[in-house]
Amino acid sequence: MILHTLNALPDTPAFNDCLSLLSSQDSLLLLGDGVYGALPEPLTVLERSGVAICALKSDVAAAGLTDVLPAHIRQIDYDEFVVLTEKYPRQQAWY
Repeated sequence: MILHTLNALPDTPAFNDCLSLLSSQDSLLLLGDGVYGALPEPLTVLERSGVAICALKSDVAAAGLTDVLPAHIRQIDYDEFVVLTEKYPRQQAWY
Protein backbone atom coordinates (compact mmCIF):
# COMPACT_ATOMS: atom_id res chain seq x y z
CA MET A 1 0.00 0.00 0.00
CA ILE A 2 1.59 3.19 -1.25
CA LEU A 3 0.39 6.76 -1.46
CA HIS A 4 1.69 8.10 -4.77
CA THR A 5 1.84 11.89 -5.06
CA LEU A 6 2.02 12.94 -8.69
CA ASN A 7 3.21 16.45 -9.55
CA ALA A 8 3.97 15.94 -13.25
CA LEU A 9 2.17 16.64 -16.50
CA PRO A 10 0.66 13.67 -18.35
CA ASP A 11 3.22 13.81 -21.16
CA THR A 12 6.29 13.49 -18.90
CA PRO A 13 8.43 10.46 -18.03
CA ALA A 14 7.52 10.85 -14.33
CA PHE A 15 3.82 10.50 -15.14
CA ASN A 16 4.45 7.32 -17.13
CA ASP A 17 6.82 5.91 -14.51
CA CYS A 18 4.20 6.48 -11.82
CA LEU A 19 1.55 4.86 -13.97
CA SER A 20 3.68 1.76 -14.44
CA LEU A 21 3.97 1.21 -10.68
CA LEU A 22 0.39 1.84 -9.56
CA SER A 23 -1.39 -1.00 -7.81
CA SER A 24 -5.07 -1.34 -6.98
CA GLN A 25 -4.08 -1.28 -3.28
CA ASP A 26 -2.49 2.16 -3.66
CA SER A 27 -3.87 5.68 -3.71
CA LEU A 28 -2.87 8.46 -6.08
CA LEU A 29 -2.93 12.12 -5.12
CA LEU A 30 -2.70 14.55 -8.02
CA LEU A 31 -1.11 17.85 -7.05
CA GLY A 32 0.61 20.75 -8.78
CA ASP A 33 0.85 20.00 -12.51
CA GLY A 34 -0.37 16.48 -11.75
CA VAL A 35 -3.97 17.71 -11.56
CA TYR A 36 -3.96 17.77 -15.37
CA GLY A 37 -3.90 13.98 -15.11
CA ALA A 38 -7.59 14.20 -14.20
CA LEU A 39 -8.49 15.48 -17.67
CA PRO A 40 -10.38 12.92 -19.79
CA GLU A 41 -7.60 11.31 -21.82
CA PRO A 42 -4.94 10.82 -19.12
CA LEU A 43 -7.60 9.97 -16.54
CA THR A 44 -8.78 7.03 -18.63
CA VAL A 45 -5.26 5.61 -18.48
CA LEU A 46 -4.94 6.23 -14.73
CA GLU A 47 -8.29 4.60 -13.97
CA ARG A 48 -7.22 1.35 -15.66
CA SER A 49 -4.82 0.79 -12.76
CA GLY A 50 -7.74 0.47 -10.34
CA VAL A 51 -6.07 2.92 -7.95
CA ALA A 52 -8.09 5.35 -5.81
CA ILE A 53 -7.53 8.85 -7.25
CA CYS A 54 -7.89 12.20 -5.51
CA ALA A 55 -6.64 15.71 -6.22
CA LEU A 56 -5.48 18.58 -4.05
CA LYS A 57 -8.37 21.05 -4.10
CA SER A 58 -6.23 24.21 -4.05
CA ASP A 59 -4.17 23.02 -7.04
CA VAL A 60 -7.31 22.06 -8.95
CA ALA A 61 -8.65 25.58 -8.38
CA ALA A 62 -5.33 27.18 -9.36
CA ALA A 63 -5.37 25.24 -12.63
CA GLY A 64 -8.96 26.36 -13.33
CA LEU A 65 -10.22 22.77 -13.33
CA THR A 66 -12.73 22.89 -10.47
CA ASP A 67 -15.76 22.57 -12.77
CA VAL A 68 -14.00 20.20 -15.18
CA LEU A 69 -12.92 17.40 -12.83
CA PRO A 70 -15.21 14.36 -12.82
CA ALA A 71 -17.28 14.04 -9.64
CA HIS A 72 -15.67 10.70 -8.73
CA ILE A 73 -12.24 12.35 -8.34
CA ARG A 74 -12.26 13.36 -4.69
CA GLN A 75 -10.89 16.84 -4.14
CA ILE A 76 -9.11 17.07 -0.80
CA ASP A 77 -7.55 19.81 1.31
CA TYR A 78 -4.25 19.72 3.20
CA ASP A 79 -5.82 18.23 6.34
CA GLU A 80 -7.16 15.33 4.31
CA PHE A 81 -3.73 14.97 2.69
CA VAL A 82 -2.25 14.48 6.16
CA VAL A 83 -4.87 11.81 6.88
CA LEU A 84 -3.81 9.99 3.69
CA THR A 85 -0.16 10.06 4.75
CA GLU A 86 -1.15 8.47 8.06
CA LYS A 87 -3.19 5.77 6.32
CA TYR A 88 -0.44 4.65 3.94
CA PRO A 89 2.82 3.39 5.45
CA ARG A 90 4.80 4.35 2.34
CA GLN A 91 4.75 7.38 0.07
CA GLN A 92 6.28 7.82 -3.37
CA ALA A 93 6.58 11.32 -4.82
CA TRP A 94 6.68 11.75 -8.62
CA TYR A 95 7.97 15.00 -10.18
